[in-house]
Amino acid sequence: MRRHRRAKIVATLGPASCCPEMIEKLFQAGVDVFRLNFSHGNHEDHRANYESIRNLEAKTGRPIPILMDLQGPKLRIGSFKTGSITLEAGQEFHFHLDVVEGDKTKVQLPHPEIFRALVPGTELLLDDGRVRVRVKSVNEKNAVCEVTVGGQLSDRKGLNIPGVRLPISALTDKDRKDLAFGLELGADWVALSFVQQPDDIKEAREIIAGKALLVAKLEKPEAIEHLDEIIQCSDALMVARGDLGVEMPPEDVPIIQKRIIEACRRAGKPVIVATQMLESMVSSPSPTRAEASDVATAIYEEADAVMLSAESASGQYPVEAVTMMDRIIRRVEEDPAYENSYIISQDDSSTSMSITAATRQVAESVNAAVVATFTTTGNTSFLAAKARPSCPILGVTPNIKVARQLNLAWGVHPIQSQEITSLSEAVSCALEVSVQEGFAMQGDRLVITAGVPFRVAGSTNVIRIAEVRG
Repeated sequence: MRRHRRAKIVATLGPASCCPEMIEKLFQAGVDVFRLNFSHGNHEDHRANYESIRNLEAKTGRPIPILMDLQGPKLRIGSFKTGSITLEAGQEFHFHLDVVEGDKTKVQLPHPEIFRALVPGTELLLDDGRVRVRVKSVNEKNAVCEVTVGGQLSDRKGLNIPGVRLPISALTDKDRKDLAFGLELGADWVALSFVQQPDDIKEAREIIAGKALLVAKLEKPEAIEHLDEIIQCSDALMVARGDLGVEMPPEDVPIIQKRIIEACRRAGKPVIVATQMLESMVSSPSPTRAEASDVATAIYEEADAVMLSAESASGQYPVEAVTMMDRIIRRVEEDPAYENSYIISQDDSSTSMSITAATRQVAESVNAAVVATFTTTGNTSFLAAKARPSCPILGVTPNIKVARQLNLAWGVHPIQSQEITSLSEAVSCALEVSVQEGFAMQGDRLVITAGVPFRVAGSTNVIRIAEVRG
């Protein structure tokens, strides 16, 4: 099944989309990557969705990647005697490490690391910033605060502390159990939450041990201070705008989004733009014009993928949301003003990247119908996506895992092939597959790139032009 667009669609599965029939409808509507959100559901729910996706993959013959998204540490307050309270601006409010019965004057905050990180003047955001307090004094077990923005506050609401790097691991005990489960299932990508610095990625890398690729979720402003280092430590990035929008002014989020996308483009790492892209379609069959513009902006900025969360997981119109996102992407990519730029970075002097950049130039000069990349690890195809050729990219690999992972990359149509051992085999395979998959017809030219000898990782060193003959 050929997608007539380059940017990819990630869709989250949930109560509205957890049956095999709906998963197939979402795939037919345009989903390229399915996200299993481990903040919700249990292991058996995720196993059932995983099996449905793999059955669909077998039925369609198309590699379908699965992204498991770890919950990460969630900072939450305790409970209130009456279930909820109302705070007023100017009043005093206390947080206690020890268990207390919450009321209008106090509540438990069961996170000792937070008390160690607080200083007088620190602002705390509760319930996604709807209620705000400022620390007046603090010790290891108590914090006295003044309410600066009042409002209703109920049991177990979340807490954010903007501008403070918290001494908390990005992996909780729950995450470690979920990760072991997801890797055993066979997840292709792992999204790591609460990344603040490069060191947060190390433990996850060690556990994953090459069984999946890693997506660093940028949802903490502190991560932006280490953006380039985090990109280098990751296989892909996610712009998690929901949490970013809580911890920084809303007007800063579009600027940060653009900065992250540009940095990922320079590094050649896929980047996903997520959160509230078509939020109104949770309860409406059509989006607002502002939402359509939001999706379009991400595509114009050359994001590799855009993501649906509640729209596909719990909304009333999951198929319509995917269809709309597909329509927006295709319309933008048809616009003459949409340009696929190749952003040069310092590491582009490598032989593999030089060959890839030359491949783009050759493809444009001969008006190629497709660029065919032969890869063992996926690297050749990811590099081709970085170069942003004007024609589609075939990512041909004997490894089904790699084929699935490549379906997140911009413009790449992954194909699982038999083991290729020579350049002549590669040329024959590229010609056959490009016709079968609907990318080329008689008289069309292909540009083929690979590494010789074959089955040697990181050795992209050959460009070949071939023509489809009758």
